[in-house]
Amino acid sequence: MCRSIHTLHNFEPAATSDEVHAAALQYVRKIAGTTKPSKANQEAFDHAVAEIAHITQHLLDDLVATTPPKNREEEAEKKRARAIASGRYAA
Repeated sequence: MCRSIHTLHNFEPAATSDEVHAAALQYVRKIAGTTKPSKANQEAFDHAVAEIAHITQHLLDDLVATTPPKNREEEAEKKRARAIASGRYAA
């Protein structure tokens, strides 16, 4: 369920608000144990996602990197190569 939570710090270009929101959504889904809350819990669920996205953005803004930023495309290619090498996916 949390496979779409990825490292967002120290990439060029910086993480977008959509990426931060997606990570917050996955986190709340994991904690709540559901991908779709009931109508009774929808407001609390949405509020939690918004709050976590907000504080995550503050965290990313405040972190200081001591290494050069990583390139998103290069890192994605490395991840694909590792997945293929592990036999999880076909080439």
